Amino acid sequence: MDKKIELLKAYNFRFACKEFDPKKKISDEDFEFILETGRLSPSSFGWEPWKFVIVQNMNIREKLKEFAWGAKKQLDTASHFVLLMVRKANSLKPDSKYIKYIAEEIEKLPQDILDMKLKFYKNFQENDFDLTDDRKLFDWACKQVYIPLGNMMTAAAFIGIDSCPIEGFDREKIENILKEENIINTEEFGVGVMVAFGYRNPEAPMFPKTRRPIEEVANWVK
Repeated sequence: MDKKIELLKAYNFRFACKEFDPKKKISDEDFEFILETGRLSPSSFGWEPWKFVIVQNMNIREKLKEFAWGAKKQLDTASHFVLLMVRKANSLKPDSKYIKYIAEEIEKLPQDILDMKLKFYKNFQENDFDLTDDRKLFDWACKQVYIPLGNMMTAAAFIGIDSCPIEGFDREKIENILKEENIINTEEFGVGVMVAFGYRNPEAPMFPKTRRPIEEVANWVK
């Protein structure tokens, strides 16, 4: 019961922090813990279609700020600012090098199991979820990255660290900056979502957490 209470306290502690205390920095140990909860997150078929880019360079942050209208204060004040990058369609096709790498080198599947998994995955793309064009496949992969996003924010809140998820940005312009700065291969990755971590500015306004009652949220089928 104590663990349940602690976890719920973390959820109640967490809010979308718009402005952080720029003088307070997250320790390396604590941020490695946050990243590890992201790394250990589940994904559909276990493909892990993501990469976490931690932007600590303030000059790069300044460039991002022009095209990230939802992150202007966070980019200036966050201890750590993360771009959750998502694999594009060319590396998520059943016959791609990346998919084969995960199946062969990470999961180390025997050939018969590998063949069966790729067959299921191909059918899933073409029939079950109709992931029949590149944008649909990228959007599907973007849904996956919200799992580590949520886990990292919860982990941060559990140890008293604030966060803010951010979708307010021009994806194309942000990716152009990443390409120009040679930060990541934008032929392989696109920006899924951003998240800022740090410690809340005690002088910034705070608002009570509001949520619908459980009776509206949960529908039991017995």
